[in-house]
Amino acid sequence: RLRAGRLLAQDYPVEADVVIGVPDSGVDAALGYAQESGIPYGVGFIKNRYIARTFIQPTQSQRENSVKIKLNALRETVSGKRVVMLDDSIVRGTTIANLIRMLKEAGAREVHVRISSPPFLYPCYFGTDVPSNSQLIAANHSEEAIREMIGADSLGYMRLEDLEKMADGLSLCKACFDGVYPMDCGSRK
Repeated sequence: RLRAGRLLAQDYPVEADVVIGVPDSGVDAALGYAQESGIPYGVGFIKNRYIARTFIQPTQSQRENSVKIKLNALRETVSGKRVVMLDDSIVRGTTIANLIRMLKEAGAREVHVRISSPPFLYPCYFGTDVPSNSQLIAANHSEEAIREMIGADSLGYMRLEDLEKMADGLSLCKACFDGVYPMDCGSRK
C-alpha cells in the first residue's frame, strides 16, 4: 500500500498542504503519497471502531448514517488547507462524498482524492463485497462525473498497469477492474 501511494504521487501530483488517509484502508497509501511527494502527512479523521464497513450496509440511508457515526474530521489538521485524501476504493461513492463534505465543513479549502485501486467496473464473485454493475459508480460514470458527484477538487485512481507492476509477476485476479474472470461466473451483472 505504501508503494501504491508512491505511484499515485507520481501519476497524480498536486500542490497541497497535507496528506491524509481514510482510516484504516487509506492510511498506508497516504504515508506513501506523503513520502513520495514531500507533502506532510497528517491525521485527518478520528474513527469510531464500533461501526462496520460502511459500503456493505444494505440500504443507502444506513450507509450514510454509518459514515456520520464512523468518522469525524479533525479541524486542526485540515482547516484552511489543501488536502490530499487517500482511500483504497470507491464503490458507490457514498462514503467518499460524505468524507469530502466533512473535510470541507471542517475548513478544508480543497480536497484532492487519490484511490489506491483502479475503478471498480465489474462485480466481484470471489469474496469481496462488490455489488452488481448497476451499483458501481465507476461502471456508470466517467471519472470527471464521479469527481463532480463526490465533490472532490481532483480525482486520481491507480492505473491498472501500476497494479500489475506492483504484483511483480504474481498471479492476480483483476476481474472487478477489467471484467476478465478466471472462470465462468454466469451472467450475474
